[in-house]
Amino acid sequence: MNRPRQAEPFRVPRRRLLLSLARSSVTVVLSVVVYYLLPLDKGLDLGTAIALAVSLVLFTGALAWQIRMIKRSDYPRLRAGETLATAGPTFLIIFAAAYVILSQNRSDSFSEVFGRTNALYFTVTVFATVGFGDIVPVTETARVLTMIQMLADVVLVGMVARILLGAVRVAEEARAAGSGESPGAVGDE
Repeated sequence: MNRPRQAEPFRVPRRRLLLSLARSSVTVVLSVVVYYLLPLDKGLDLGTAIALAVSLVLFTGALAWQIRMIKRSDYPRLRAGETLATAGPTFLIIFAAAYVILSQNRSDSFSEVFGRTNALYFTVTVFATVGFGDIVPVTETARVLTMIQMLADVVLVGMVARILLGAVRVAEEARAAGSGESPGAVGDE
């Protein structure tokens, strides 16, 4: 019986995989180090709100650039994984910094005053929708900021994951068209 020959899936070289893991790890570690070193003792004013908005816009721009790079990559799945591995922690750090500033300026904003670790912990529990209840937003401002994070979390998880997967599909289809293979035959981790 003659079976049609399927193309061999495209494998990521070990060196490329290790480089991607190293780049992701370094990015996350540097983000955390910068978070702990940043002067977050600023006053709570319009400038602080603008800084948060600018941070989120820059984050969105960096994500858009990453999506463009995924589409051009020889290893789109690897690049998408790297993007997810770095975007999530960076996003959480932006909100953790905002919570620190709010808590330091208005000590009644949460059920306890935040240091950096507690703010990061609160941000992760909100993102993970765990909600232990040990730390809660008390003031209207803190609740609004937390709601903004919750909505942004939904966007990050839903829309960004969909966009990244779409970028991978586009890159794989382009590679398959160039090699004469069917898109399902092209795969890299």
